[in-house]
Amino acid sequence: MFKYINRYALFLILVFCISCGQNQTAGKKIIINSENKGVITAHGPKWITRNIIQDRKGNIWIAAFDGIFRYDGNSFTNITSKVSSARFFSVLEDKKGNLWFGSIGSGVYYYDGKSFTNFTTGDGLINNRVSCIYEDKAGNIWFGTENGASCYDGKSFRNYRLNGSVNSIIEDKTGKFWFATTGNTFVYDGKAFTVFTHDVKPFTNVRSIIEDKKGNTWLGGPDGLWRYDGSTFTNFTQKFVGDIIEDKKGNIWTSSESANSPAWDGSKTGNIQAWALTRYEGSSLSDKKPTVTEVTNKGMIFGILEDDKGSIWFGAFDGMHRYDGKTITDFKSKDGQK
Repeated sequence: MFKYINRYALFLILVFCISCGQNQTAGKKIIINSENKGVITAHGPKWITRNIIQDRKGNIWIAAFDGIFRYDGNSFTNITSKVSSARFFSVLEDKKGNLWFGSIGSGVYYYDGKSFTNFTTGDGLINNRVSCIYEDKAGNIWFGTENGASCYDGKSFRNYRLNGSVNSIIEDKTGKFWFATTGNTFVYDGKAFTVFTHDVKPFTNVRSIIEDKKGNTWLGGPDGLWRYDGSTFTNFTQKFVGDIIEDKKGNIWTSSESANSPAWDGSKTGNIQAWALTRYEGSSLSDKKPTVTEVTNKGMIFGILEDDKGSIWFGAFDGMHRYDGKTITDFKSKDGQK
């Protein structure tokens, strides 16, 4: 079954690789006491940092391979140091103010500020390697995993098996869900999954999807940075793009292959020697040549965040960094390094 949209030949192909199931959940509860309230440190994570968010109180939460860290503006606390030795990949604050932490191999940890609850495949989660977490408009929590997605409604999981690890999940303004995987990119209307394509070619191995304030969909991956307005595709770069965010001013920030990076071998694995934190000026996005600024480049950049003061935070192989518009600060020591 095919659907043709305008002259761009966008085909949405029905996918038959979905399997659903519901399981009652319990989870393993871990009560916080004087021994596992976390460890206050003079520094942030020193290992791979994959995801950064800011909660409603202004705290910065960091998912890293050496734990989940909370930064209150003065000091860091490794929240999970006494709870789990897992490597963490994703973090979400839900609408109720609770935290969710996705790990590599140990499932999901739910934290209400008083106790942790660990959900794994034994409780209905589709896979214990959780790469992304998303809350939809109805308050359901979605988990992107190594072999599909799980939707948790507070009582049970509904699982969707897809042909690849799920890198990113969003719900768009029309209520449709987008799933970026290491295979194809899928759109789910509540009834069927379809493959999202451009000129009959599927978008594969997409690393990040966002919807901007105008309702445009942005996709980043081995084929570069793309914007889709519902009928027209615009390509902004063909260099590899990982994470994408839109800031308060409408600028688009990406982690991507640097313009100064040596040409890659064509494998499209994302193993790029030099990555950049790149800003596309919002006021120029309609121009033939938008204004693009590379702020910094490192080995790899992950998990971009704009905080309530307008600073940009990002993760890297060596921890967390913050760009205030002038300087870049890391948090590997008490005072940071500039």
